[in-house]
Amino acid sequence: MSFRALYVLAIAVLCTVFSYAQSPAPAATSVKTPAAPAGQPLPPELTRRIENTIRSFYSDNLPGSVELAVGNRYPSEVAGFDLLHVVFSQGERHKVNDFLISKDGNNLVRWLKIEVSPDPMTQIDIKSRPVRGNKDAKVTIVSFDDFECPYCAKMHQTLFPELAKTYGDRIRIIYKDYPLSEIHPWAMHAAVAANCLAAQSNDAYWEFADVIHGDQKKIDGDRTSKTKSTAALDKIATELGNKYFVNSSQLQQCVDKQDSTAVKASHDEGDKVGVEATPTLFINGERLEGAAPEEDLRVAIDRALKTAGVEPPPKPEKSADKTPTAPKPEAKANAPAGSIGNAAPAKK
Repeated sequence: MSFRALYVLAIAVLCTVFSYAQSPAPAATSVKTPAAPAGQPLPPELTRRIENTIRSFYSDNLPGSVELAVGNRYPSEVAGFDLLHVVFSQGERHKVNDFLISKDGNNLVRWLKIEVSPDPMTQIDIKSRPVRGNKDAKVTIVSFDDFECPYCAKMHQTLFPELAKTYGDRIRIIYKDYPLSEIHPWAMHAAVAANCLAAQSNDAYWEFADVIHGDQKKIDGDRTSKTKSTAALDKIATELGNKYFVNSSQLQQCVDKQDSTAVKASHDEGDKVGVEATPTLFINGERLEGAAPEEDLRVAIDRALKTAGVEPPPKPEKSADKTPTAPKPEAKANAPAGSIGNAAPAKK
């Protein structure tokens, strides 16, 4: 068994594997049918029994319109069982799910192979990014952010100022650009303007983020006019540049040039570590997608602190109000509502 992979055997009660509902559960890995060795065809009677068993067992979650294609059996790594590929199809959508079938054909076990991916923190470049908090903190929170995304604004307001104040020098917070330009017309312009400020002033960058995420409607203005939105962004960048005594001509040239190279590089970086929607946070590598409630953030941050050998701050007193449900993250415009064979948020 490879040290690079984690093999998980789950008895077939994991009906969510076949759910078509949209939820923040992680997507199951699609497995390609191996080219070799050649599989052994199943007898038609056994194929029929397996299909009927799957449909019956998952009747509450598997629509009748989904077609099943039971494939050949292949040798597996588990003694007494063979590997069996079952293709779930609905229109143009297809999903391969793997099972283990006993040698006598009387038992079926759900087989899920999960690749242990590299630590995303080693793949995210944070050297040149503005930092809030202790630059030498042992816990790093990286947020892939879109200035026009309403859920990013909610996340920003959850992080600042109270949460950041509570954790103080125990953490550092870094934003990476991930504008969803397909649905947010001024997000790229805002990211470039923010980076122009960051090139000269860490504080100017963060106040820009505070202002934009604090009142996105002020930038939206007339939604039919992108020019008015970009003009509002430029005005805010100029005002903050003056406040923090940056080189005004250098800032103006940068904003006017609208060089999106760095923003696109950050976006590509996000793609490589599996970002599919905004906001997406990585807390020392642990991923959180969507505008998570404050309590969920605290749990993840405290876990990272303990792992790093740092004592978390005392827990705040519980409020009488219930913790709100986390809003769904924003995904790209062409994202499907869900995928066959797993419960997952909208993908790219």
